[in-house]
Parts: sequence; structure tokens; C-alpha cells
Amino acid sequence: VDMEILHNSTDFILLGLITHPTCPGLIFAVIFSIFVVAVTANVAMILLIHGDPHLHTPMYFLLSQLSFMDTVYICVTVPKTLQDLLSKEKTISFLGCAFQIFFYLTLVGGEFFLLGFMAYDRYVAVCRPLRYPLLMNRRVCLFMVVSSWVGGSLDGFMLSPVTMSFPYCGPREINHFFCEIPAVLKLSCTDTSLYETLMYACCVLMLLIPLSVISVSYTHILITVHRMNSAKGRHKAFTTCSSHIMVVIIFYGAAFYTNVLPHSYHTPEKDKVVSAFYTILTPMLNPLIYSLRNKDVEEALRKALGRCAASRRIRAGGVPRKY
Repeated sequence: VDMEILHNSTDFILLGLITHPTCPGLIFAVIFSIFVVAVTANVAMILLIHGDPHLHTPMYFLLSQLSFMDTVYICVTVPKTLQDLLSKEKTISFLGCAFQIFFYLTLVGGEFFLLGFMAYDRYVAVCRPLRYPLLMNRRVCLFMVVSSWVGGSLDGFMLSPVTMSFPYCGPREINHFFCEIPAVLKLSCTDTSLYETLMYACCVLMLLIPLSVISVSYTHILITVHRMNSAKGRHKAFTTCSSHIMVVIIFYGAAFYTNVLPHSYHTPEKDKVVSAFYTILTPMLNPLIYSLRNKDVEEALRKALGRCAASRRIRAGGVPRKY
């Protein structure tokens, strides 16, 4: 009876990160801890940048947007993964699956473009410092952020409806922990090879445009830094840019594996590990990389903690003692 209901249902079943985990409680604890750290670190970064006037610069405005994207990004997939680890019912509705695909594509695409714009910002700061206020004014920054969201959502609007329009049959079991397009397409009753080829071309294009901007920007930056006479200036430019390069390598490395490498390199297990890396770990690593390697953020955090401690002391001092 259950199988008959399942065949007639429009719901999907997510088999999870590990298909038959021996200790789901431990996996839940690890993923939940990463989720809490990621959300806390990204929200803290947004609040610090918003609250400290010294961080009201184009670089930190773009960084606050990256933190916002990462916060939404991890909330799209991880809560459902955590719920599935604790429940026997691992179903996701057809609409829920469509929403996961749309938001996932929008946020990944948006982050691709935003990282490209952040590289351009560093190029202007290091190579064109005198023209920086003109080239990176408020209007330009807003244009960059809106373009990132629009570019990402175009990907979502193009691919989500087509993916969900295919007929799906059989047990409707997705061998993944969220609705990622390649895993969902494996359940289709029809041939999806033409669509997969078009999707591959679309993803490669979305990777190549920002990656070209990043490559050109950092080539110019390296040449400029190499020519600098001041060792202090070289060190400052290198530390500021190295954080961005680390984030780019982590994010684009995983995206390159998922979207560019041919099918022969892929297995469901490898795909799940790579997806877990950039949907669960990357949103946690991004704010940590930027905060641990950045003196401005460290200083802003120190000030904020100092203000919290001072206000707590004032409140404690203002409470009348009971004798």
C-alpha cells in the first residue's frame, strides 16, 4: 500500500548525506554545530559592518552582502537536512523541491557574480587608489549588488521550471540531502541529455564570466604589488587580497567539480561530499576567513565587545542591591 501511495504521490524522498547512517545523532550534532557557527558568524559580520562607521566602505558593503547570501544559502538546505536526520519521513514536496532548486541556483549564481565584483573592487583599491572614490561610489556598489542578485535569479528562473517540468516516475528517491538538479534529473522518465548539455553550457558561462574578471583583476594586482617600494604597502595589499583569493578558490573549486567535470568523474557519494562542502562548510568558512585575517574587522569586534561589556557593567551597577 505504501509503495502504491508513493508511486501516485508528487512528493520526493531525500536519501540524505549518508544513505543509512549508523549514528545519525552524531551527524546531526556536527551539522547543527556548523549551521549555528555559520549563521552566527555571518549575522555578526553583517551587524559589525552595519554598526561600525570605519567599515562603511565599498569593500565591507560587498562583504556584508556575501554574508547575507551565505546566511540565506545555508538556511535553504541545512534545516531540512537536520529534520530528515531525526525523522523517518524524509519526504519533500514537489513545490518544496522546486523552491530549493530555485533559491540554491539564485544564491550560488549571485555569489559567483559578487565574488567577481569584489575582485574588481580590490583591483581599483590597489591599482587605481586615487580614482577609488569615483570608480567605487555608492551607486556603483548598489549596481554590483543588484546585478549579482539579478544574475543569480536569472539562473534560477531559467533552470528551475524546466527541471520540474520533466515527468518523474519510479520510487522518486533522490540520492542526495537536498534537491540538486543532477540528482533530481536521474529520476526522470524521459531523456534529459539535451537539457543537461544546455545546463552545462549555462553553468560554464556563469563560471567563466566572473572567473575572467577575477583572473584579470588579480593579475594586475600582483604586478602592482610586485612594483611597490613599501614593504608595509605590499603586506597590507597582500593580506587584504589573500582572504578573497582563499574564498574564491574554495567556492569556485567545488563549483568547477560540480558543473564542469564530465560525468565519468562523478559518483553520487562524491557529489554529496562536494555539495556538503560548499552548501554547509563554505558559508561557515567565509566569515571566519575574512574576520581572522582582517585587522579592521578584529578592531570593530573588539570595540563591539567592549561596548557590550561596558553596558552590562552599567546595568549591573544600576540595579539596587537587596539587603
